[in-house]
Amino acid sequence: MSNIKLFENKKIRTEWDAEKEDWYFSIVDVCGALTGQPDQRGATLYWGKLKQRLKEEGSELLTSCQQLKMQSADGKFYKTDVFDTKGIFRAIQSIPSKKAEPFKMWLAQVGSERLDEIADPQKAFDRGVEYYRKKGYTENWINQRMMTIKVRKELADEWSERGVTDEKDYAILTNEMTKAWSGMTVGEYKNLKSLKKENLRDNMTNIELVLNMLAEVTTTAISKTEQPETMSHNTEIAIRGGKVAKNAKLDFELETGQKALSSVNAKSKELLEVKKRI
Repeated sequence: MSNIKLFENKKIRTEWDAEKEDWYFSIVDVCGALTGQPDQRGATLYWGKLKQRLKEEGSELLTSCQQLKMQSADGKFYKTDVFDTKGIFRAIQSIPSKKAEPFKMWLAQVGSERLDEIADPQKAFDRGVEYYRKKGYTENWINQRMMTIKVRKELADEWSERGVTDEKDYAILTNEMTKAWSGMTVGEYKNLKSLKKENLRDNMTNIELVLNMLAEVTTTAISKTEQPETMSHNTEIAIRGGKVAKNAKLDFELETGQKALSSVNAKSKELLEVKKRI
């Protein structure tokens, strides 16, 4: 969910990741705000030099730097270096500025907005719905997508309860579950849809979202019943959950004569709501 936030009248481009429940911040904008750069070019040059220095120092900070498409002053969208909240706190430690402490307080305030939404989940739901509406998705698709966010969080919470804390392990489990129901790894699935760093679920048709949810709901239910204590057991359960969705996928294809998986992506949002043969 992209939006502009102001720090001392300086624009900071941000994006909310609903699934990870975290903010991403444009590091160029942060550099500009903390160092008083007169324009975007100055901020970009400052970040370029800082980035090079960090690279030469072998800083691990850069490993958490990602790229998201954000709107520039000319109205166009460009790939922009971003950090999540944890990363941006680390990044500002490398920027000599008297504004560092006020900026940390500002970050805390940004975070408190999310705490308000946690206290009142309807606010978070409404924010998510509005984000997808602005992107041009259909109402029916949005309803499905918002449900997937809830289901995914429940699965992530269950995995955490079972001792899965490493992001790589989350990725492994997700990959095994996805492969079990779709026949493809997450990477292969994204290739089918001609995606790179885009969110796969934001590019799924409504039937793909439902099947993926079924895999996740089933995996969560089995895990709660069996309470696995090892990664291998968690993996086995993820595969079993995926196979339940695979059977539903096969039934869907048999009854409708349609392929459940599609190369359609969010560039054609109206096609994500399956109403006829793809």
